[in-house]
Amino acid sequence: MSRVCRNVGRASSAVLEFINTPPERARRKHTGLMTLPTPALRAARVSTAVGFGLQGMFLAALLTQLPQFKDRYGFDDSTIVVAVVLVSLVAAVGSVIAEYLATRTSSKTTLRAGLFVIACAGTGIAFAPSPAAFFTGFAVYGIGLGMVDAATNMQAVAIQHRYGRSILSSFHGAWSVGAIVGALYVSACSALEVSLPVSIFGAALGVAAGTLLIGPRLLEVGPEAEATTTSAAPLAIPMRPFLALGAAMALFFAIDFSVGNWSALYLKDLLLASASTAALAVAAYQTAGLVSRLTGDFWVRRHGEVAVVRVGSAIAALGLVVVIVAQSPTVAIIGFLIVGLGAPVIAPLCFSAAGRLAPPDQTDAVIARLNLFNYAGTLVGGAIVGAVAAVSDLRIGFVLPLLFAMALFLLAPAFRPKRVAAGADSADLTRVVD
Repeated sequence: MSRVCRNVGRASSAVLEFINTPPERARRKHTGLMTLPTPALRAARVSTAVGFGLQGMFLAALLTQLPQFKDRYGFDDSTIVVAVVLVSLVAAVGSVIAEYLATRTSSKTTLRAGLFVIACAGTGIAFAPSPAAFFTGFAVYGIGLGMVDAATNMQAVAIQHRYGRSILSSFHGAWSVGAIVGALYVSACSALEVSLPVSIFGAALGVAAGTLLIGPRLLEVGPEAEATTTSAAPLAIPMRPFLALGAAMALFFAIDFSVGNWSALYLKDLLLASASTAALAVAAYQTAGLVSRLTGDFWVRRHGEVAVVRVGSAIAALGLVVVIVAQSPTVAIIGFLIVGLGAPVIAPLCFSAAGRLAPPDQTDAVIARLNLFNYAGTLVGGAIVGAVAAVSDLRIGFVLPLLFAMALFLLAPAFRPKRVAAGADSADLTRVVD
């Protein structure tokens, strides 16, 4: 009898421990994935985070100085919009190049190459003697941007798999920190009256120096690490879950780009805010987005991806409702801040889910292809929202991002896909669908 009582006690303790264990931690304990990271893995995590930060820093340094480029070359507003759209289109080509390189070398090599392309393109943009040279530099930068977009997330997903717990949002938080640093760098250059070419060249040198620093410490993964030279196998993933994650990725970036591209104009033209006040909309959104991404992994570990996506998209929808009904700049800024608390966590969770969906030997290729939806979303956020605003006004235009946030809520189950085993055949793939 005493032995039975002891066994019942042990079973009860195990049940209570499982109930009180956060969902992801329970899964890791069950699968035996709770391992302590090695010093090399920690170094790879820091280096990849720096890679995210370098990308965010240079993008902010470049985009925040578009008005100066406009004055330097005599561009009008439509030409600047064309330049931004050009970067989005060419970045998709860069993502395809990243898939090709990563599946034949490694994401480590791809990331280093992409950052090097950004540094070279930045130098060309800084000293471009003509509009044609400027657009050529921007196009080359777009290729580097797409390569780095894909490769940083390849590294981050591989590192997360080795950690055995959710850490991907923290990498995207590093991107936000880099963007803030880039904006502050431009502000300091302006205060010190540093010329436009010198400030852009300085940012490009920062990317080059950072690449040299982090390159050797990135994660060794892929054909190079395995000392193989075999050609990449055809990509085999269940299409329906992948397209659902791609749609979620596009919807988030449509929301993100709508806020970044149209929020200041919304405050200035409709709510009659000053230029300095209008700029606070993006600042509020980005600051809240940093909070969202730095805390996202904690919420995922406690409640799981699906719950976090549902809550995040609901918060974003609430914020957009506040934006749409706002009658004063202050209320609209609060609305954009609320959007930032919910939406930005979606992107890292898309990559995380795709990393689990893919066979282990095809994760990099899947990440690169998912990244293509990023640029589809930016085009929607820039072009379609702007087109709706052109025939009505931006208050109506921001109804579209609200609908996108509601659609994200419905797509939340896609963030819990089943992993495809390496070498699964087509019959298996038809069954691996949530």
